[in-house]
Amino acid sequence: MCLITDRHRYDEPAEEVMLRRVGMAAKAGVQLVQVRERDMSDGALLRLVARAVEVTHATATRVLVNDRLDVALAAGAHGVHLRADSMPAHRVRAVVPAGFVIGRSVHSPEEAAMAAHEGGVDYLLFGTVYSSKSKPGRVPTGVAMLSEAVASAHPVPVLAVGGVGLDGVGSVARSGCAGFAAIGLFAEGPGEEVDRTVTEAVRRWLERW
Repeated sequence: MCLITDRHRYDEPAEEVMLRRVGMAAKAGVQLVQVRERDMSDGALLRLVARAVEVTHATATRVLVNDRLDVALAAGAHGVHLRADSMPAHRVRAVVPAGFVIGRSVHSPEEAAMAAHEGGVDYLLFGTVYSSKSKPGRVPTGVAMLSEAVASAHPVPVLAVGGVGLDGVGSVARSGCAGFAAIGLFAEGPGEEVDRTVTEAVRRWLERW
């Protein structure tokens, strides 16, 4: 299970609320946190990632930075998540320390096969599977194409992203993918209400999976 950040979807003070929920999600069993804040300045992003690493300390959660390998290394993050059009993963692998996690976004079974063949990646993120608020103009692929991507990428694990709700998580699991990513699960709703229920939400999602 992967938490993808989007501070614009959190109540104010957005960064503080987001970091609090990142820490809670880590303690609840979320394995990956992808810090995806493309419009942040370098310095602000560096500070945010360092704090995300801090709030997940002493948990099994790994903090990744979307596309910014330089920030990931400088902030002591556990890895980087590459866009579909980013540098090849094997080039990243050549300059990072052992154990550094590398993921990549893909949007078709063909892209999944190519990324797996090139090597260097630990996982692929495939979507958008269902309609998603974060990608309003993108046509959802559906679970059948997700299953094709899983087969094309084998043995590289694939995570699903895009509108994965509690009702659909079982279908996503049956596709053979290794997990899923979410934004709104952690960000939507009144701050205190979500704070009280995030641990329970993670538990229910993982149980359903």
